[in-house]
Amino acid sequence: MPSKKYLLFFFILFISKNILAQEKEVQNIDSFKTQKLNEVLISPLHINRDLQNSPASIGILSEKELLRNNTTDISNVINTIPGVFMQSSNITTTRISIRGIGARTPYGTNKIRAFYGSIPLTSGNSETVIDDIDLQNINQIEVIKGPLSSIYGAGLGGAILISPQTLKNGQYQAEVSSVFGSFGLLKNRVSFDLNEKSSSVSLNYHNLKTDGWRENSAYNREGITLSGELFRKKNSKLTYFSNYTYLKAYIPSSINKTAFDNNPQSGAPTWVASKGFKEYKSTLGGLAYDFKINDHLTNSTSVFINYKDSNEPRPFDVLRQYTFASGVRTQFSGDFTIGKIKNQFIGGIEYFRDNYSGNTFENLYQQNNGNGSLQGDQLTATDQKRHFYNIFSQIRTLLSDQFEIQAGLNYNKTKFKLQNDFPVSANDPKEKYSYDGIFSPQLSFLYKPNEVRTFYFSVSRGFSLPATEETLTSTGNINPDIKPETGYNFELGGKLHFFNKKLYTQIAVYRMEIKDLLVAKRIGDDQYEGVNAGKTFHEGIEISLNHNWLINSIFNLSSYIGASIGNYEFKEFVDNGNDFSGNKLTGVPANTASAGFTLNTSSGFYFTADFQFTDKIPLNDSNADFSDSYTLLNLKTGYQFEILSGLKAHIDAGVNNVTNEKYASMILTNATAVGNAQPRFYYPGLPINYFGIISLNYLF
Repeated sequence: MPSKKYLLFFFILFISKNILAQEKEVQNIDSFKTQKLNEVLISPLHINRDLQNSPASIGILSEKELLRNNTTDISNVINTIPGVFMQSSNITTTRISIRGIGARTPYGTNKIRAFYGSIPLTSGNSETVIDDIDLQNINQIEVIKGPLSSIYGAGLGGAILISPQTLKNGQYQAEVSSVFGSFGLLKNRVSFDLNEKSSSVSLNYHNLKTDGWRENSAYNREGITLSGELFRKKNSKLTYFSNYTYLKAYIPSSINKTAFDNNPQSGAPTWVASKGFKEYKSTLGGLAYDFKINDHLTNSTSVFINYKDSNEPRPFDVLRQYTFASGVRTQFSGDFTIGKIKNQFIGGIEYFRDNYSGNTFENLYQQNNGNGSLQGDQLTATDQKRHFYNIFSQIRTLLSDQFEIQAGLNYNKTKFKLQNDFPVSANDPKEKYSYDGIFSPQLSFLYKPNEVRTFYFSVSRGFSLPATEETLTSTGNINPDIKPETGYNFELGGKLHFFNKKLYTQIAVYRMEIKDLLVAKRIGDDQYEGVNAGKTFHEGIEISLNHNWLINSIFNLSSYIGASIGNYEFKEFVDNGNDFSGNKLTGVPANTASAGFTLNTSSGFYFTADFQFTDKIPLNDSNADFSDSYTLLNLKTGYQFEILSGLKAHIDAGVNNVTNEKYASMILTNATAVGNAQPRFYYPGLPINYFGIISLNYLF
């Protein structure tokens, strides 16, 4: 709606003018002291840990930013990063797209790689799930936008790097907290951390429940995380990590336009009748050894496992899936000098093996006297073994104090085996296939006229592997014609500090073209067949501003503004004889914006406001249907105080969707109508809802 766009424009304009007015006032009063923004460090696996000197667009979410809402749903905070769009339905069904990449995935997230520390969270079938990790166990999230990082797999969409929570040396800490809110929301958490000279341990348990506001949407998740360091010395350390998650989430599924407008709390009738749900047990585990070989060379080596046992009764069948993945990654990094020119480098290899077993059974819920799903006879049984390796390298050459070059190269080779065990076929049930090796180069130029200004230009190539279901034909056999998506990204950006580092601005202009576009053609209720159907075009501009202002000895104001203006379209796309070339890309808004502030006081009280705007979204490739644009306003206030020496209390209260906006928090792209029914595009977002948080922290 035009009025919402004007409201967004004036809101951002007001905050921008406010910031500039504050800065002019500061410049006129020499004695006025302001709080500078903290220097931001990125993952130690990068060739350079300083965000300012990284020739890439990297969105950062600190621990404080991750917890600025209700600590249960990451989508509220990750959508403050320009160019990143996370859709979420009932927490358990999510989709993340970066600069439009991954927007057309029917369910879940692919085309984006994610890591928790050095452990990949992306499975062998290209699916990425970050929702299992409790937000309170995260120290920082980095989102690398586009295929700009050779060392993280050169994914088309980019990479999400999650840093585990850590303690400083000599700290011992215990914490208990509870979150409660509308629709039966309840989250309880207890944690214990200790950190000594040569070792550390962190143990956390959480349980998250909600009754849900839609039919058949109850949710229950509990998890235990154990992590820490052993044998820590001056030049080496062993890091360990393990996470166990149990989840059972009922699925209301998507609904049609009429139901969305008149009865959004309803669920899809067949999902409600079958009481469909997703249930799984997931285990992550890993060890990483970091060793300083000499003053100019270090090594980081990690091994990991990822196991998942999933049961998903759906109206059309019961899906049982088992996945066991394992892998190893080793990386050497160091520096050397040629004449007066300093160089830094990274080189290594990553190997990943994934064993997947999927079985479907009849769902006899219609014969179960209203008691929901009932497993019947087996329909299919499939096993797939996929393994790949990435060889990666990157070098940084400091030509002078002002100029530097970074170059990288990633090589990927992927192979897999498929075995159809049921139903029994007269043909050989075993098939093998591999993709051609993919080279993904990257080259960046960085110009730094001074310590607070950085400009860069990057060119990079990335790729995206087909998901498991996209590699198969309608008969369940390997499709030898399917190919990975590939594309080149061109990016020009700047990272600028103003007013003695009190205002920080990032701006990026990008252009990417993807060929061999993977299209999931629907051939059944939950059956898709992948084809390479054309090209997409992605271009846009992203800008973010972060500001800190110490008003006086009592009040401190921090604020942010972020906006993404994009043009995502099909450049060449013909599907089933329909030419969609020139249409807007399905499943992603062209424009998004966010703004907010936190007012802190020296007494411990604070107030936070967050505003988000999302443009309309094309629902199908023909662009015949669009979702409405929407705006969300979230408010939160709290008080932190010390009860006894070392014992602190934290009390929060908040309200989300203050204006009770009706919106789709997730959409199902290219939903098809069955018979005379309307297509079910919409997953309704939460109406106005309230929450409170109470926590006690003892530091000794």
